Amino acid sequence: MCVLGMWDQTGALEENPRRLGEDIQTEIWGIAQRFELPQPSFSFISDISDIFNTNETASDIVNGIIDNIPLPQWTIYLLAALGVIVIVLVVCCVCVCCCRKRRKKQQQKQADTLVKQKQQGGQTNSELVQPGTNEVKFKQHRGKLLYSLEFDTTLSELKVGVKQASSLKAMDLGGTSDPYVKVYILPDKTKTCETKVLKNTLNATFNETFNFQEENLGEICFSLRYVPTSSKLTVIILEAKNLKSTDINGSSDPYVKVQLALDKRKWKKKKSTIKKNTLNPYYNEAFTFKVTLEQIRRVNLVISVWDHDPMTPNDPTGKIFLGCDAQGNQLRHWADMLANPRRPVAQWHTLLSSEQVNAALPLKRKIPLASVEKVNLLREILVQSSAKKF
Repeated sequence: MCVLGMWDQTGALEENPRRLGEDIQTEIWGIAQRFELPQPSFSFISDISDIFNTNETASDIVNGIIDNIPLPQWTIYLLAALGVIVIVLVVCCVCVCCCRKRRKKQQQKQADTLVKQKQQGGQTNSELVQPGTNEVKFKQHRGKLLYSLEFDTTLSELKVGVKQASSLKAMDLGGTSDPYVKVYILPDKTKTCETKVLKNTLNATFNETFNFQEENLGEICFSLRYVPTSSKLTVIILEAKNLKSTDINGSSDPYVKVQLALDKRKWKKKKSTIKKNTLNPYYNEAFTFKVTLEQIRRVNLVISVWDHDPMTPNDPTGKIFLGCDAQGNQLRHWADMLANPRRPVAQWHTLLSSEQVNAALPLKRKIPLASVEKVNLLREILVQSSAKKF
């Protein structure tokens, strides 16, 4: 049985070249018909079969087939080269697609990490719920205060309830105190409320409630697009709605200022056209700034809405800023722009008061270095020209 099996395997090996030669003959006939070439003769086909019978190595078989193909040799090499190029292009396209997906995931992960770090500020969960709890044990005990907070979204109203204070620190010589509570909202402190004063006690019960109305200044929609290769930051002011009325007739003439701050110093600014008698203006105006990749991480974008008045100074309606120093929705918008280069990212934002934005992002006035150099150069030219006259 073993001998018979070996004989069958050897016979199969002897027949394989013949069958392979017949298959190649069929392929050659098809190629000749496709390119409208003269049909190869039977003797040529027999030569192909002889190649497999007379040659043992693969290189000899390939060279023998090339020599007997009824096509110019340069055509054979050209077709082979085109085949290799097509395969390389397909592989490159697959690699590029995989790299783009991987890069996009990494950029999105970096953006999420940036937002998370900025929102938490490196604090622990206990510090986020009650800031400074880890430091209380090291400070002198001053007592406890019980209060409540309630926000009405429909009325945009914040209610602060001052309940009671206990175990207060004695501030008078007699070992007692006359406590009261002061309540205000940062950063502007436009409204300050105080409770009644309770005499000679370290455990005071107030049970007073104070209401703070949040002023609705309106909303603005704009898109951001940054192209790192060309160092271009494009801001498209789309529209605004429900703006605060600043004119006597209940309307407004709004326009938008777009300002860039570098290292918290005023840098570049542009402004939109003025829309007459409307609280819901539509702009769709684009502003482009030259910002390098190194500068984009140090830049803050300030968007402000103003009411134009030809007789008196223009009134600020609302303001907002975006950048790595921002928080919440503004930081998310900025991070999405950085995570999606060359793609515009549009979003609505609620306008804040100028006092709030100025307190969160205090900007310093400084002439850019380029402008200083221009002034010095102009001064030298004037000095040289005056010296020539004398």
